[in-house]
Order: sequence, then C-alpha cells, then structure tokens
Amino acid sequence: MKTTNRRNLFLLAFALVVVMLGFGMVIPVLPFYIQRFGASGSAFGALVALGSLTEFLFGPIWGSLSDRTGRKPILMVGIFGYGLSMLLFGLSTSLWMLFASRALSGVLSSATLSTAMAYIGDSTSDKERGGGMGLLGAAAGAGTIIGPGIGGWLAQGSLATPFFLAAGGSLLALALMAWLLPESLPAAARFPAGGRLKFINLGDLWRALSSPIGFLFGLAFLATVGTTNFDAIFSLYAVKKMAYPPEKIGVILTVVGVVALFGRGLLTGLFTRRWGEAAVIKASILAAALGFVFLLLANNFLAVLAASGFFVFAVTFLRPSIHSLISQRATVGQGAALGLSNSFVSLGRVAGSLWAGGIFDVRMEFPYWSGIVILLVCFGLSLRFIPVFHVQANKPLNTPFGG
Repeated sequence: MKTTNRRNLFLLAFALVVVMLGFGMVIPVLPFYIQRFGASGSAFGALVALGSLTEFLFGPIWGSLSDRTGRKPILMVGIFGYGLSMLLFGLSTSLWMLFASRALSGVLSSATLSTAMAYIGDSTSDKERGGGMGLLGAAAGAGTIIGPGIGGWLAQGSLATPFFLAAGGSLLALALMAWLLPESLPAAARFPAGGRLKFINLGDLWRALSSPIGFLFGLAFLATVGTTNFDAIFSLYAVKKMAYPPEKIGVILTVVGVVALFGRGLLTGLFTRRWGEAAVIKASILAAALGFVFLLLANNFLAVLAASGFFVFAVTFLRPSIHSLISQRATVGQGAALGLSNSFVSLGRVAGSLWAGGIFDVRMEFPYWSGIVILLVCFGLSLRFIPVFHVQANKPLNTPFGG
C-alpha cells in the first residue's frame, strides 16, 4: 500500500475512533441525564430508538450524496454534526434538548461510517481493500469498547464532561481531515447531480418477507427486538435496580465490549465452520435467553458483570450467523440481500428500544422477561424453519427456503 494511502487510512481510522469513542462515553451517562430531567424508561427507550431510526433513514441518503459530491465533504459533515450534537448534549437543560441533540447526531453522523468505507473502496486495490475495511472495523470497535470506561470515569466530576470531550475530539478530527485528507472520488467518476437520491424503500422490505428467505429476514428483526431488551435499557436498569454510579456501568460495558470483540473476531468463524450457521444461530438464541435469566438473578457487581458478559458472548454470534446464512441462501444479489438484512436489524433496534423503555416503566425487570419470551419464540421458530446443514458440504438436508 502506498504511503499516502496508508496515511489516509489512518486518518479515517482516527476519525472513526473519535466518533465511536464518543458514542461509548455517553452510554453510562445518559441514565443520569434522564433522571435529572425527571424522565421515565419510556423516554430513555425513545431516546435510544431515535438515534437508530435516524441512522436507518438517513444513512442511504448520505451514501448517495457522497457519490455525487465526493467523499470528503460528506465525511466532514458527519464529523461536524457529531461534534455539534455532543456539545448540545452537554449543554442540555431539558429533555427536549436531549431529543433534539440525539436526532441531530443520528441525521448527520450517519454520514461517517458508510462514507469512510466508500472512501476505502475508492482508494485501495481489491487486494488491499479487506485490510482497509478491517482497520476501520477495528477502529470503530476500539472506540466502542474503551468509551464507556472513559465516560464513566470522567462523569464522576461532571456529567457533561464526556460530551464536551467528545465534541473536542470531533473538532480535532475535523481539522486533521480538512487539512490532510484528499478527495478519493474524482469528479469524472461521480454521479450526475440531477439523479435521484437513494431513500429507504419500505416496499422492498415488505416484499423481502415473502421471498424464499423471508423467514431469515423476519428472524433478524425479531431476534434483534429480543436482544435489544438488554442493549437499550441496561444502563438505566443498573442505575435503578443496583444504584450503580457511572464508573461501575462504564466498567461493565467495557468488559462486555472486550468479550464481544473476542467472540466476533476470533470465534464466530471457527464456530460456524465447525458446526454450521444453522446450529450456531439456534445455540446463540437459546444461550441469550439463558443470559437474561442470569441477569435477573444477579444481585451483586461480580454477578452482574458475569451475567452481562455471558449474554453478550452469546449474542455476538447471532447476527453474523444470520447474515452469513442469508448470504448463502440469497436468491438475489448478496449485496442487496445483506443490505435488506441490515435494514431489518436496524428496525429491530428501533422497535426493541421503544418496547424495552415502555415496559421498564411497568416493572424494571420486564424488559429481561420479555427478552426471554421473544428469544424462546425465535428458538422454536428456528427449529421449525431453519434447515439442518451438513457442516463440511454446507448443503441443506431440508430447505423450506431458498434452493
């Protein structure tokens, strides 16, 4: 790889670390902001869902715009918008300001990751592209993992400190990008300005459910709804149920982030090669339901840490295995099928966050109980509809979908 390309890649990786570090830092702090403004679990769930919804809606638009205007302007919009939203979070004095900041973050920062990947596609050869994508993924993962620990520690002095630090890091990344990062998409290679922008097509999602692999799309949605009962509400649950301060929540989320990275990076491929995606999906769903049981029984810090780690370890294998099976059994292009799969996962995060926040207000353990029920339904359906595969030949013994 040329020296200039390597420098550009590391600039993009730094920008993603900054953005994802900021996302991670604010997670342990949000429940305390919500409590400060007297809000409920429903508001917390809606706040989480709003970010997922705006990213789902606006991500394709930014990708389409970057094909017209070039990658660099869109990347800069995304990082600037993220920094601005973090600043507004830190300055918020009422609940509506938190929602406005969250919406701004989702709308603008959704331009960052997909455009960064497109930049790598523009500027690397086929041989180098996998390594470039891997570095971006590692950078995003590193920011997500270490962010909660840093955010929890910083919040001991002031709840607003993590937000202001994230805003300052974004400003630094923006300055470096403006100064050092060249444009990767030549004007001659850009799409005409008069073309239509790409929007989410809900009709495509509905038609996908009646396709030969429609069950897998439905499973991606429903399983995400079930597992999001942990993601969306854990930090608020830890505050209300365990009275944990931000630094303890940050430690737990950092540890489970390391567990997820270990499982995703080292074990997912090993497990699916050894037992096949169908078996891994079923085992992951069942283990995740058991993880919810452990969380309900946990009554001290080490037990909560262990239960959270077990749950996240189980869930780590679920979505990659579903995506892999969709890719194998797709009757349309793999890119289109995986794009649809990611859309169903995004909608599952939105629905799961709203659901978890709403029933948290009824009883704080209900999100975990509902997660158990939803995942057991997923497990039962997977036994019926996901075929058993020969691991070596990777051929289905019975195929109720695909062919």
